[in-house]
Amino acid sequence: MPLITSILQKVASQIGAVILVEPEYELVGHITFKNGKKSCFSSTKLNINGFGSAYLAKDKAYSNFFLNKFGYKVPEGKTFFNAQICNKISNPRNIDDGFNYAKELGFPLIVKPLNLSQGILVAKVHNQTEYYEVAEKILHINSGLIVEKFYSGNDYRIVVLDNEVIAAYQRIPLFITGDGKSNILELMQQKQAQFIKNGRKTIIHFDDFRIDKKLQKQNLSFSRVIPKDTIVYLLDNANLSSGGEAIDLTESIHPDFQKLAVNITKDIGLRLAGVDLITSDITKPMVDYTLLEVNGSPSLSHYAASGEIQTKRVEDLYLKVLKALESETMIE
Repeated sequence: MPLITSILQKVASQIGAVILVEPEYELVGHITFKNGKKSCFSSTKLNINGFGSAYLAKDKAYSNFFLNKFGYKVPEGKTFFNAQICNKISNPRNIDDGFNYAKELGFPLIVKPLNLSQGILVAKVHNQTEYYEVAEKILHINSGLIVEKFYSGNDYRIVVLDNEVIAAYQRIPLFITGDGKSNILELMQQKQAQFIKNGRKTIIHFDDFRIDKKLQKQNLSFSRVIPKDTIVYLLDNANLSSGGEAIDLTESIHPDFQKLAVNITKDIGLRLAGVDLITSDITKPMVDYTLLEVNGSPSLSHYAASGEIQTKRVEDLYLKVLKALESETMIE
């Protein structure tokens, strides 16, 4: 059973709620609370956030527009669309327009899907060939893409529920550490096995074109043996669902960043959110930052699988979410 589903079942029992889970995939469930209130969930999507705000947060372009208007520092970027969408809108911007804009911004830059999650197809591109390779892959499965300025710094997620920061952690991109005898492919297989042992899903996609490109830029191949204790990064994006790892900073996040994350969550109209940003250090007073995105249904399964303390934090979060859903006014 997926970790988040099992956590929801565990915390539901603590408040006398009953969860019925669809048995084949075990991702979708129905909750009946003691007071008769009913609710549903699909993986990490619960009814804690309003539909409009959740939809807004899912579309990165829309949310960036409003967050920018509210005074937050969002990435410089523009959206571009596939041919089907371009034929329907009055101001079409196609894949070639995206490349012209990319030249204006300057390489390297980030190209990512308009409304997908978990770091799917997010790529750092360095030239025209890489741009079109990534853009074509995105537009094949998604209506649009975002071409965005690349910002250097550390990648953080801050999880907020109402006025409280529940968790904060730095996200490290997928990497392997050499042992002096195993090649890169073998080290990746070992890492995958360790992920599974720790309760994380099978998340290293060995055929991911981004891994191949990242290795090429380091003059490496899957057959290269890596010296002992040498770290090799395999991806640029740091999503835990793509094999990234978390450094927990919940106990040391600076109040400046706590306030920032809470305010962002409120201003976008959410109660529960994962606020993703780039900055130098969230444990120190805030000097500068770039808000990458706000996730209205943050996936915390990989974070929960990283240790007992993290599992307890996620359990406490979902217990609070279920209590909030139970206490909402019922419509007669």
